[in-house]
Amino acid sequence: MEDATLKPVPLAVFLRGVNVGGVKVVMADLRAMAEGMGFAEVKTLLQSGNLVAADPKGRATGELEGVLEAATKERFGRPIDFMIRTPAELAAAIAANPFPDMARDDPSHLVVYFLKGKAPDPAATAALNAAITGPERTAVAGRELYVTYPDGIGTSKLSNSLIEKLLGKHRATGRNWNTVLKMQALLAGE
Repeated sequence: MEDATLKPVPLAVFLRGVNVGGVKVVMADLRAMAEGMGFAEVKTLLQSGNLVAADPKGRATGELEGVLEAATKERFGRPIDFMIRTPAELAAAIAANPFPDMARDDPSHLVVYFLKGKAPDPAATAALNAAITGPERTAVAGRELYVTYPDGIGTSKLSNSLIEKLLGKHRATGRNWNTVLKMQALLAGE
C-alpha cells in the first residue's frame, strides 16, 4: 500500500497597506517571491495585496506571517504586515458576518478587517464603538472586525489607523465583502 502524500492547503494571505501611501508592491513580484520561497498554487487578486498560496512545509499561520514579513522587508525594503487565514478560518469569518443585509445589498461598503494576533478584548471594542461619530456600525467575531460604511469608506472618520489605535496592539487590514468572497473562491480553486 502506498503512502498518501498530503497536498498542501492553500491559505488566504492579506497584506496590510500595500499600493497605498507609497508602499508599492507589484503583484507579479509578490507571486515570484512566494514561488521562490517554495510556495505552491500561488495566485494574487487585485492590486491591494491579496495572495493565495499553499505552504508545502505545513507551517502554522503565525509562523508563516513572520517568514513572509521578513522576506518582503528584504525584497521590497519595507516592513509589511501579513494576516493569514486558513480556508476554514475564512469560511468561519464569512459565516459569522453580522451584517447579512449589507453583504447582500451593498457589499462594497461592508469591510472585514483581518486582525493580527488574538481577538481584541471587549474594552477595546467598546472604545472603538464609542469613537464612531458617523453612521458606521461595527461588530467583532474572533479575529475579524466587520464595519459597515453606508456613506462610503473614503469620507468616513473610522479609518484603518483609528481602528488600530483603539484596538490597541492589533494591526488590521480591511477588504470589502466582494473581495473576501473572491478570496474564498480562489482558495477553492474557482
